[in-house]
Amino acid sequence: MFLGRPDRNLILTGYIGPNQPVIGQTVAQQLKMRFVNIEVLLETRGDMDIDDMRARYGETRLKMLETEVMQEVLLHRGAVIQVSGQTLLRTETTARVQANGLVLCLVVRLDAALQRMHLALGGRYHNPSERALAIGHLKSEWAVRKSSGVHELDVTNLHEAEMIEKVCSFWEQAQTGLLINRAAPPANGV
Repeated sequence: MFLGRPDRNLILTGYIGPNQPVIGQTVAQQLKMRFVNIEVLLETRGDMDIDDMRARYGETRLKMLETEVMQEVLLHRGAVIQVSGQTLLRTETTARVQANGLVLCLVVRLDAALQRMHLALGGRYHNPSERALAIGHLKSEWAVRKSSGVHELDVTNLHEAEMIEKVCSFWEQAQTGLLINRAAPPANGV
């Protein structure tokens, strides 16, 4: 398998459902790259779950931690970095992250995203305020798609193994210069 340049990062973002960290970790293993999960770093640094941190200290504390963590992550090379679209946009490091790697936004069609959200939330999905929060989060996640230089990969109809294969293939094409478009056409979604 082509391993690409060891000084470049593959930055995975977007929303495809609750298994996204597992997909990122498996992609890293297959590409023989390090895996960095920004959410885990934030929770470790903040000593609590992100939702608890937001509820207890507000957005200001979370933004401060995101900025610190992203500054450190900019030093990584040859890694698969899993980061939420919100964090990527909020910390204003998108351009610097892109200078060190390829940003790939994984997306699914809106109907598939809502179905996966329903499965993840369970009974809470039927609570209008919970659902509105989750949909707001989804819209915020996908806002990164509007950033220039962000590649988009629609994985709606793919099983986990197919997603991983598609991401690895995308990375290899990008590393060999076969990737022609700066961004794939947008998926039907948010």
